[in-house]
Amino acid sequence: MSDTADYALFLDFDGTLVEIAPRPDAVRVDPDLVPALERLRERLGGALAIVTGRPVAVIDDFLTPARFDVAGLHGVERRVDGRLSGGRPEDHPDLRAGVERLHAETARYEAVLIEDKGASVAVHWRLAAPGDAEAAEAIVKAVASDLGAAYRLQLGKAVGEIVPADATKGHAIRAFLEAPPYAGRRAIFLGDDRTDEIAFASVNEDGGVSVRIGEGATVASRRLTDPAAVRALLTAWAEGAPIDPEALPAA
Repeated sequence: MSDTADYALFLDFDGTLVEIAPRPDAVRVDPDLVPALERLRERLGGALAIVTGRPVAVIDDFLTPARFDVAGLHGVERRVDGRLSGGRPEDHPDLRAGVERLHAETARYEAVLIEDKGASVAVHWRLAAPGDAEAAEAIVKAVASDLGAAYRLQLGKAVGEIVPADATKGHAIRAFLEAPPYAGRRAIFLGDDRTDEIAFASVNEDGGVSVRIGEGATVASRRLTDPAAVRALLTAWAEGAPIDPEALPAA
């Protein structure tokens, strides 16, 4: 058993706190999730943050009325103690041109969705026919390649996302850990996708605990089965159960 002051908790959103939905805007948030997160944040002395590919404003909409610390767009924007920085679309003119190209080149493919996040962009093909999905993946790869070294492509579950090259969830977690109430604590990071593997690696390197949600090869040290298991764990921790991530099943 460890004292709650030992840990800082970092949580992915889609596929971790909530189940993946066919469309990004169709996510359902369990009504008990926000109260549990608020209680757990209090227990951790404020050291709880959402680390996600979503914009901060979208996370606020899903988790209303609460306002958590958030690293959005894989760390392009970050809010700590109510202060938001980064993530201005006008700082990314080349990406904005790339977004226009993505819209134009995927328009012919039914059920391919462009999620424009301002300072990043995601192409979703979960609902598309196999041929259309292959075409969408090829298009986003080509656009990312043409944008050059300033941006990188992250491939996830039926999605390809173009983000600034220096934005990773691992960098975001390390930035949180540089200041109170996170400083001096050991990171716990829960995530579910290939895009979370960079953060798993950095958390492991820094002596934290990484937890993969769901199946698949991973560098994470621990694993939970699905978002329902995550919510059950967070609720137990919020209600006073020992916060002992080392007791979770090995990955």
